Amino acid sequence: MGQETLIRISFFAGVLVVMAAWEALAPRRALLHRKALRWAANLGMVVLYTVLVRLVFPLMPVGLAALAAQMGFGLLNTVTVPYPVAVLAGVMALDFVIYLQHVMFHSVPALWRLHMMHHADLDFDVTTGLRFHPIEILLSIVIKLAAIAALGPPVLGVVAFEVLLNGTSMFNHGNVRLPLGLDRVLRMLVVTPDMHRVHHSVIINETNSNFGFNLPWWDRLLGTYRAQPAMGHEGMTIGLSHTRQPGDCLTLSGMLLMPFSTGPGLYPLGHKGKEPKEVTGQ
Repeated sequence: MGQETLIRISFFAGVLVVMAAWEALAPRRALLHRKALRWAANLGMVVLYTVLVRLVFPLMPVGLAALAAQMGFGLLNTVTVPYPVAVLAGVMALDFVIYLQHVMFHSVPALWRLHMMHHADLDFDVTTGLRFHPIEILLSIVIKLAAIAALGPPVLGVVAFEVLLNGTSMFNHGNVRLPLGLDRVLRMLVVTPDMHRVHHSVIINETNSNFGFNLPWWDRLLGTYRAQPAMGHEGMTIGLSHTRQPGDCLTLSGMLLMPFSTGPGLYPLGHKGKEPKEVTGQ
């Protein structure tokens, strides 16, 4: 387990440094707010929920996968399949679970209140992919643990999934410019920054699209894929229409209080109202 932690930390630090350098050299959009303020809050949130998770959960996903293999529970531990197939199936199944979880957090108003803190960032860069409310992180781990108990993926599959999810979340939130031709090819295999940026549009129909983190196929198969934002990537507004004050969106205290101090707006899936006519704070 110690080796798994070292792998994850090393991969996290490496991807963060690479993406930060890429954003500095080839930014996709001009940032509207001070990076130091945003990064302090977003990375501070990472420290906070990492400590909280370690305090709350005595058994983490990799540990549960090892226990499942030892005790023989979970689907993939009860059928005979080649090990590489089991690893790949485990990664893909867990990715689909995360896609469904993401849709659920956009559908249930109480869960959206937690998740909207992620969307309330007023700029979009690598640290946006790390800012989640601690309660959302705890719920996400519960869902992941339940999925691992039911599926019984190999330990290697869980380690690979966790590392990929962490890395691709930073990659697809990157404020980076890719050649359009390369982006068209890559988004057939992985969620690209241009594909996921649509999901952070202030326009409700765009917010409720492109839910994938790793694999882009679930959005295409289930009808939630949107190729480009209506206003273009340079012209689109990032964030939510009903909460745009930096003190609420870009500070650690404001982010922690948001689920309890700010209503869900018009964003939960299934809402039949119209798009907001104005977006302040552009």
